Amino acid sequence: MFPALLFYIFSLSIIASALMVIFSKQPINSVLFLIFSFINASGLFLLAGAEFLALIIVIVYVGAVAVLFLFVIMMLDFNPDNIKEETKKYLPIGLMVGGVLFFEIILMMYSPELFSKDFQIIGRIVETDLTNTEILGNLIYTEYFLQFQMAGFILLVAMIGAIVLTLRHRDYVRRQVISDQISRDSSTSIELIDINLKTRESKK
Repeated sequence: MFPALLFYIFSLSIIASALMVIFSKQPINSVLFLIFSFINASGLFLLAGAEFLALIIVIVYVGAVAVLFLFVIMMLDFNPDNIKEETKKYLPIGLMVGGVLFFEIILMMYSPELFSKDFQIIGRIVETDLTNTEILGNLIYTEYFLQFQMAGFILLVAMIGAIVLTLRHRDYVRRQVISDQISRDSSTSIELIDINLKTRESKK
């Protein structure tokens, strides 16, 4: 009874916070509601016995992604009027995509035979002595090793592409030349200056 009550509390909190992310007037409040929804999602994973995924959501999404969103919004100057106009412009497309995704989730839950055999294991209890972390590690690094490495390679290419697209060479900014730094020696990097203290005292 108590786990079922917690499930409904977490689920309703996620739905309410997700709606507040969309309809909140201030972007900072939207990010805070997003963090709240992530925390409730981790609570659902804890109820399902997937403690590893629950910790990953808190550490990665709350501790890194959501905090990054918060800092970016605080650094940039957003105009709420422009945000409202853009939201109204793309609202029909967002509702259509959300409706399609919701319909697919309903089909996957109540008609798993329409999908591949991988989706038919949902809700099946697997009896094993291994923990969730060990099971995920065995699956990722054995059966799905190629997919896992390809995903990491795609993320690496995306990161390099973002750096290349945003990199700007400015004439007034001094750049670091590593080869010149390595090739320097004492004769070119140190300059000895003889200061005549008597001359300065005489001038005073």
